Amino acid sequence: MEELRIEANGNLGPIDSSRIPRYAGAATYARLPRLDQVAKADVTVVGVPFDSGVSYRPGARFGANHIREASRLLRPYNPAWDVSPFENIQVADAGDMAVNPFNINEAIETIQQNALDLTAAGSKLVTLGGDHTIALPLLRAAAERAGEPIAMLHFDAHLDTWDTYFGAEYTHGTPFRRAVEEGILDTEAISHIGTRGPLYGKKDLDDDHRFGFGIVTSADVYYQGVLETVAKVRDRIGSRPLYISVDIDVLDPAHAPGTGTPEAGGITSRELLEIIRGFRGMNLVGADVVEVAPAYDHAEITGVAASHVAYELVTLMADKAVPGDRFGAASGYAAQALGQEVRRPAGFAAAGKE
Repeated sequence: MEELRIEANGNLGPIDSSRIPRYAGAATYARLPRLDQVAKADVTVVGVPFDSGVSYRPGARFGANHIREASRLLRPYNPAWDVSPFENIQVADAGDMAVNPFNINEAIETIQQNALDLTAAGSKLVTLGGDHTIALPLLRAAAERAGEPIAMLHFDAHLDTWDTYFGAEYTHGTPFRRAVEEGILDTEAISHIGTRGPLYGKKDLDDDHRFGFGIVTSADVYYQGVLETVAKVRDRIGSRPLYISVDIDVLDPAHAPGTGTPEAGGITSRELLEIIRGFRGMNLVGADVVEVAPAYDHAEITGVAASHVAYELVTLMADKAVPGDRFGAASGYAAQALGQEVRRPAGFAAAGKE
């Protein structure tokens, strides 16, 4: 079947949903072209179907394709940013990495090498997991490409800075402790957002503080709001090369039931999207969305949320705001956080008092 695609500015975009139904055609992320269909990609979406590092419910190995299916509903213009990301840059789907499900160490090495290969020509990665174990090799590759330790924002219900599980150093609960130990993170510019729930002991927080992490809990987001959250993060990160890692369980189970270790009291999908929009102009060099487990995802709620999170991350990479420009244009509450007048695209009326 002929692929009728949207093309603009020399970039090959998604299949045109006005001419081919959304439920038909290639099952790539946002119906974008495959990597082998373009000469070069500015942003590459890649799946990592790996969940051998989970400590409770498995199933995230099926997350990437679940996100892709949900992303069929995405459209090419993002009104929150007044940006058409697939026109601004070439985005393509590289499919899934083939990693060993029986050997975590080998899988980590494979993911790191594949990430380096995919970014060799300058492309940035948005990775669809997979469990959070995969963040470590992705961070290694991003830091190597940056040539320096990188800043990181970690959206998660959990700290993921524990030491070991059953003596294993590499699991979905340990990647950021390993990353600090390896010196690939700039410990002056790393933060968790959305953490909550019980811990093994106060030492968990003490260790996390010692590693350099700032913490914005889900309760902080609720009481202080998106505005202050964005402002604090921008002050901490500045213009440093930034990696964003999103565990979908940062969302409350009402917004993301399809995940392995849900925790009550999470942030909403609206809050998560608005926080990401507030990072406009920051120097995003890589990102992942992980821990989507479709077996527990009734009505595809989690898949839809994850597909939109990835879309906002791609838009952030595609936006033309200057990295480090604190006053790059933004919308909604994110704009207010930057001291701006709220800007809404034509046809989007403001509701209520701004």
